Amino acid sequence: MTEGVDRVDERDRVIGVVERGEAVRNGWPHRIAVTVCHRADGRRLVHRRPAHATRFPGLHNGLIGGAVTAGESYEAAAAREPAEELGVRAHPVPLFTFFCDGAIFPYWLARHETRTDGPLRPVPAEIAGLRWCTAAEIDALIAAGAFVPDGAEAWERARKGGHLPGR
Repeated sequence: MTEGVDRVDERDRVIGVVERGEAVRNGWPHRIAVTVCHRADGRRLVHRRPAHATRFPGLHNGLIGGAVTAGESYEAAAAREPAEELGVRAHPVPLFTFFCDGAIFPYWLARHETRTDGPLRPVPAEIAGLRWCTAAEIDALIAAGAFVPDGAEAWERARKGGHLPGR
């Protein structure tokens, strides 16, 4: 088995362990943990996906994250992903979890936030570019259709829930 993930039900309860690709192919919900990085001035980190990416090439996203491996907590995955993708040690704070129908497959998404003011070392295979954006700049990217759909949904849920720091 390659990367194993917890297959979960409509209440985010584990019902088995499956290979991640199998979960995606079959539309079986599993867990995704993401972290939104922000600076002291309230700007949020937005990255652009590489042009060669199989999913959403060239689009922007404010979520750094990925699959929660089998047996891993959302919080551990949310801390692991910024280290893997940005080369930074993060201490994410969990904000909310929701079921996302997803543009590609359904999953439970746990959104976290962390302050990151230090240097970033993005992995080129994952990230083509970085920029620090205001809320208005993120809104403009979403309105222009230049944002990953699931990232836009998480942004809107954060707005409605009052989870946008630095506003």
